[in-house]
Amino acid sequence: SGRQTRRRMSGRWHTKGRISPAQPGTDPAFLRILTITHRAFSNHNGGLVAFGPDGFLYIGIGDGGGGGDPLGNGQNLNALLGKLLRIDVRNASASQPHAIPSLNPFVGQANRLGEIWAYDLRNPWRYAFDAATGFLYIADVGQDRIEEVNVAAAATAGLNYGWNITEGSLCYP
Repeated sequence: SGRQTRRRMSGRWHTKGRISPAQPGTDPAFLRILTITHRAFSNHNGGLVAFGPDGFLYIGIGDGGGGGDPLGNGQNLNALLGKLLRIDVRNASASQPHAIPSLNPFVGQANRLGEIWAYDLRNPWRYAFDAATGFLYIADVGQDRIEEVNVAAAATAGLNYGWNITEGSLCYP
């Protein structure tokens, strides 16, 4: 349609540890911790936001939409779209709404964003940590042929899940 839309995903952290739908700026106990601009397409806006067993906040973010990731966000380590992010909000403040954990895989690397924990995801809408096995399961929406659930040790950082080079176990396109 050629119509440009702008989507924002943001989290608000309450000082008592609850997520709230309150609008930013309406309650001093709430703080915007992250905003990701999503301009080109109206789909793949994001997924689950939850704390992991390590105490960090994990955020599943879609690739920005459009068939086949036309903007190349999944493979771009200088973009937050198409990723699983991991941030530290324990000491969040207005001047520093989140910190980047020192063991994140791309901390301090040029042209790579430190918030990224895993990349090359199409639309990671759900994930779960299994305390018994230590695995992280990521449910990722397929393009046309395969839906996928990615399984890896939760402590393994920087994994490339292949989108848009692969769709599940198949080459894409």
